[in-house]
Amino acid sequence: MITTMKRFPIWLLIAGMTFPFNGYAQVSSVQNLNLKQCIELAIQNNLQVKQSEVQMQASGVQFKQAKDNLLPQINASASQGINYGRSINNFNNTYVDQQNNSGNYGINANLLLFGGLQLQNAIRQNALNFDASKMDWQQQKDNITLNVILQYLLVLSNKDQLDIARQQATVDSIQVERLEIQNSAGAIAPATLYDLKGQYASDQVNVVNAINNLESSKVNLFALLNVPYQKDAIYEAVPLDANTFQYGGNPDSIFQSALQTIPLIKAADLRVRSFEKAIAVARGKLFPTLSFYGNINSNYTNIATTGIPGTDFKTPTGQFVEIGAASYDVQAYSIQQQKIGFGDQFKNNRYESIGLQLNIPILNYLSTRNNIKLAKINLQNAKVVANASRNQLQQQVEQAWQNMHAAYGQYKGYLDQVNAYGESFRTAEIRFNNGVITSAEYVIAKNNYDRANTNLSASKYNFIFRTKILDYYQGRLTR
Repeated sequence: MITTMKRFPIWLLIAGMTFPFNGYAQVSSVQNLNLKQCIELAIQNNLQVKQSEVQMQASGVQFKQAKDNLLPQINASASQGINYGRSINNFNNTYVDQQNNSGNYGINANLLLFGGLQLQNAIRQNALNFDASKMDWQQQKDNITLNVILQYLLVLSNKDQLDIARQQATVDSIQVERLEIQNSAGAIAPATLYDLKGQYASDQVNVVNAINNLESSKVNLFALLNVPYQKDAIYEAVPLDANTFQYGGNPDSIFQSALQTIPLIKAADLRVRSFEKAIAVARGKLFPTLSFYGNINSNYTNIATTGIPGTDFKTPTGQFVEIGAASYDVQAYSIQQQKIGFGDQFKNNRYESIGLQLNIPILNYLSTRNNIKLAKINLQNAKVVANASRNQLQQQVEQAWQNMHAAYGQYKGYLDQVNAYGESFRTAEIRFNNGVITSAEYVIAKNNYDRANTNLSASKYNFIFRTKILDYYQGRLTR
């Protein structure tokens, strides 16, 4: 059975996944586990699922930013400095040769009125990328669901294998005890006892191997769940009822359902549409852009002064100016100065401007046209990926359908084999106990019956897993 379970292909659905062993999430109790609970724990705690969720959230922020780009840009600026030596007085625009403190302050706003619909198409592009990232997140959850189903069924299968091995050992143990009594009495040949002892030793080795396989599969299951391992956890059985054998549909109908439900296909289609919008964004840069702008500014300097009313006076200079026959005394006029405060300067020096700005692209290294070509190439690649994904999905559905029917045939065959070998072993045991057949014949009959039971158990869980794969393709496992 172990070999059979290890050969289960998961195809591309779970290729490349790694199981986290660090950073275990804490849960209150997992003493009693069923398949549904294991799936929920894995989706909640698995590293790949969490990383995909974070990437989806980042894509959501990018989508929001694309919408926010429609808002105007508003920025404030302020500068304050000390000037030394000859500089310009920003109060009266004259040269001064002294240290002064000055500052400039402003608020400016800009709103894009038309930009070739770049912003609008970018919003649609990021919306599609956001939806695609949601599908990626769902795909990761589906992947871990399939992994958990496989590993959970492997635990149940190994548990059954251990029960079978113990039952086989018990049967041989009873025979060994019986033969030891007969051998002590000299009623049988010693070789008969030793044949059964050798068989019993093989049974014990099988029990040890079965225990190891069971414990390993349980540890791997808890690694998928990303919770602390609990050795004594109890696992609920997965029933195999009559409805399981009557799986409806056909490969074509299942494929059509898969096209509508598999996140991988949806994500590929969304990215095709996203790259179509990327071409529109690139083309938008060929158009002129029209923007509205507005500014409010002011400045300040500590050397700005103004005259004090009522403090003006005249001072004779001792010079005269002759105008015609008259001579006039030249007098100097002066007024006492005071510094202008920051608030008054900020208010009095304020100036404002509004306007429209038109930018017309003429030649920019042909970068815009090359970006359009690259966007078209990306679109072609996305279409190739989407088409290949559909072809692979169709092939996987067809293969999964064939695998399910083959698993059902194996299960039915092994069931008939168990019934046949079971009856053969029952009669062989009676005849051996009565001394009619040899120990070698008895061992052969028992080994045939044991192998049939082992194969039947493995084929049962193989068939269950194959039906779960088809359930996945029809969206029945999606959470």
